[in-house]
Amino acid sequence: MMRDEDIGAVLVTESEQLRGLVSDRDLVIRALAEGGDPDRTTVAQACSEDLVTVGPDDDLVVAVQVMRKHSVRRIPVVDQESHPVGIISIGDLAIERDPDSALGDISAARPNQ
Repeated sequence: MMRDEDIGAVLVTESEQLRGLVSDRDLVIRALAEGGDPDRTTVAQACSEDLVTVGPDDDLVVAVQVMRKHSVRRIPVVDQESHPVGIISIGDLAIERDPDSALGDISAARPNQ
């Protein structure tokens, strides 16, 4: 799904509640690098469960502060009932806050085909 949609992370939910986040890096590290079998590894086994989140009405400054404090590249966005509504990435922030930077250029570029 990540390849087909050209995305680097997906939110993992259970009963409409956020359970975790699985990224392309998680898949490599947890499912492949140590000889794991991707046909036998579940999404739950590969996902990061210790998440920090932001709300949809939080300022971008809050997202930047959370990313810096926790050294993460992506943060789930959840509503007041902890239902996921999206993900904000360091690339998203670069596009919004510094579109002329190298990261902003790379993040805004069309994906390789």
